[in-house]
Amino acid sequence: MTSAPRDRLHTLRRAVGAAVVDGFFRGASRAGALHPKADPRAHGVERIRDVPYRDGGGREHRLDVYRPSGPGPHPVLLYIHGGGFRILSKDTHWIMALAFARQGYLVFNAEYRLAPEHPFPAGLDDTCAAWEWVLANAARYGGDPARIVVAGESAGANLVTALAAATCYERPEAFARRVFDAGVVPRAVVAACGIFQVTDTLRYRRDHALPWWIADRMEEVTDAYLGGSAAESFDLADPLCLFERGERPARPLPPFFLPVGTADPLLRDTRRMARALEALGAPAEARYYPGGIHAFHAFVWRPEARRCWNDTYDFLRRHG
Repeated sequence: MTSAPRDRLHTLRRAVGAAVVDGFFRGASRAGALHPKADPRAHGVERIRDVPYRDGGGREHRLDVYRPSGPGPHPVLLYIHGGGFRILSKDTHWIMALAFARQGYLVFNAEYRLAPEHPFPAGLDDTCAAWEWVLANAARYGGDPARIVVAGESAGANLVTALAAATCYERPEAFARRVFDAGVVPRAVVAACGIFQVTDTLRYRRDHALPWWIADRMEEVTDAYLGGSAAESFDLADPLCLFERGERPARPLPPFFLPVGTADPLLRDTRRMARALEALGAPAEARYYPGGIHAFHAFVWRPEARRCWNDTYDFLRRHG
């Protein structure tokens, strides 16, 4: 039996580790934003901040629009940030939005409610609401809603994959029914270094000899995102398991691009996802980058990150 002091130590260790990770990424994002090339205007991109996509206009229900110069209509991309469903924001992920906008995409970089205060399915409900809003409003920002793709990394990859599933499967959840009834399927999905199964994150300890601070980050995802959830089904928290069951969707699933580093603990999720999508007849292009850590492509100056971004753009040119 685990002693109470050990339980408290473990809880404290998790809290400190989470704060360090959150602080690192927020600090790195703020520092990077000081570089002159971080200004969207330096790339012919206009940024419109904090546009509400749900009634009430709370902070967690806003998005930033990155509008490229030049004649439209532009292809559209909805970006959903990562952070284990519990940290980070659209503001920490400006570099992702800007990267796609530089390629000519009208980018909507969305915030969503975070766990544990807002457990599953709050983040996905918000992602679906952002999708509906983009479908209804992309044209007035110069976008072509007939050419819309979705992208995200880590937890964001889970959310855009679940969103794509909701556009193709008839589901009982109210937010999923609305998405399905809208009748639009993304042209493509970019799901980078995704955590595609949120249940049983102890599998990462079984699969790898992980350092404790990484194992803690994996396991707290389940605790935070699902621990307080009253959802009747976790199918859309575990889109990988939904696909692995082999149930045929009512509409064909879109093409998926699945980049991941080989040093990422989530590597196996990507391998499984590629197999599950292919078994369902969905085009799935998995790319593995030697030595890449989790979210390695965020370090855009590194050679493997540049390769990943070039591969992503090539995939979208072919499918998006």
